[in-house]
Amino acid sequence: MREGTNHVFRQELTYSIMRSEPPFNCGCAATFMNWSRREFLRTCLSGSIALPLAGGGIAADLTSLLHLPRDPDNSVLLENIERVSFDYFWNEANPGTGLVKDRARADGADTRRIGSIAATGFGLTALCIGDRRGFASRQQIRARVRGTLKFLALQAPQVYGFLYHFVDVGTGARHGHSEVSPIDMAILLCGVLTCRQYFEDPQIQDYAAKIYNRVDWPWALNGGDTFALAWTPERGFNHLRWNKYNECMMLYLLAMGSPTHPIAASSWNLIRRPWVQYENYRFIAGSSPLFVHQFSHAWFDFREKRDAYTNYFENSVMASRAHRKFCQRLAAKFPCYSKDVWGITASDSIGGYVAWGGPPIQGPIDGTIVPAAAAGSLPFVPEESLAVLHRLRSQYGRRIWKRYGFVDAFNPLTGWISPDVVGIDVGITMLMAENARTQLVWDTFMQNSEINAAMERAGFHAQPDRVPMLASHAPIPEVPEHSGAALPSRGKSQY
Repeated sequence: MREGTNHVFRQELTYSIMRSEPPFNCGCAATFMNWSRREFLRTCLSGSIALPLAGGGIAADLTSLLHLPRDPDNSVLLENIERVSFDYFWNEANPGTGLVKDRARADGADTRRIGSIAATGFGLTALCIGDRRGFASRQQIRARVRGTLKFLALQAPQVYGFLYHFVDVGTGARHGHSEVSPIDMAILLCGVLTCRQYFEDPQIQDYAAKIYNRVDWPWALNGGDTFALAWTPERGFNHLRWNKYNECMMLYLLAMGSPTHPIAASSWNLIRRPWVQYENYRFIAGSSPLFVHQFSHAWFDFREKRDAYTNYFENSVMASRAHRKFCQRLAAKFPCYSKDVWGITASDSIGGYVAWGGPPIQGPIDGTIVPAAAAGSLPFVPEESLAVLHRLRSQYGRRIWKRYGFVDAFNPLTGWISPDVVGIDVGITMLMAENARTQLVWDTFMQNSEINAAMERAGFHAQPDRVPMLASHAPIPEVPEHSGAALPSRGKSQY
């Protein structure tokens, strides 16, 4: 139990399945700033939370920053972002197991061994992008993918087909008291299934099918109709459930589409979908950061379709626009925010990992900027997101741009800069940049027949989007010596 936590949530926090997450800078007195992403979601699933704003003054050491010239073309900026993101997933993966570190130092000088299956799922998808863009040789990338899937299929410890969330990158062994996390397994599987479709390689396809088909989805329901939040051998299933709108859309669709252990389609309708009204924006959301409107969309193409509740692509557009406006409104208290500098989502902070954002407001917001927030919304609000990424590169320069791109977060009002990048934030940045440019991930992942069957079972049907889209359905130019499976062309790319 964390001292100082609001009494309402004290009981929930005693179930600390995430004690194994590596400690970060924990010098902040506000204990809620030390929560992990899973701890925050566990609290959100038990009820709503409202936390006060924190203040801050102008820091002298960030007032004279290096100014770099603005990229003359958006493609230059996005290519650079994707290139350094690929470097993270290539360098910070164990070459023997393929498991990717949960986080690493932004300058690349990292010796930690804690990996995460979520970062590995993003990393497998990054390898497909890297192959298509020629970031490494085709032979090297295929060997890495094949080796990773072989390890996951044949050697990684698993429970009813589920892998532990945090693992040792060298052995795959459970790290500390890490949990089996259905949502993080879903992220891993999205990467696995992307590779199955991208690479015309029988071994890759066979290993991928084995990994997906062995997952016993009904086990994780724990006798209910919605997924349990997590499981550990010491405590069994957490009593909280994935039953409220967030990134869990991918989890339910993967389970509904399983050819071996499917769940009933009725579970889809048991997800609560509360509506939020913020100024002129109305959208489905919960008490969760912006990433919940992004993660499922990294692989699932929700454009031009809807279910009985909404068009989820449009919903994420509205959520992104509302978040931008929300940050603009915060500028009166935190002058670092503006129409061209916005973005707050689960990230590092001066006091540790914290889930924050809005609307509605959540977390001890203090002027921290999270580059992955805007990057993850590139397909939804392309011009607004690109403006942020250009401004961050030009205004803050090398102070926040390191070997693997933007640091996870920084605060220009206090001078604090995260020393790390976080794998899932690097991942959502890279995947959404590629989807915004060429739709490669969408076009590849959606070739999985199980995914289309699941969306049909969930009641999705065609509906033209009513918002402007960056996504323009074109493959990137071929790089013959590195290119992977050819994808259908459906238009011309802007970037």
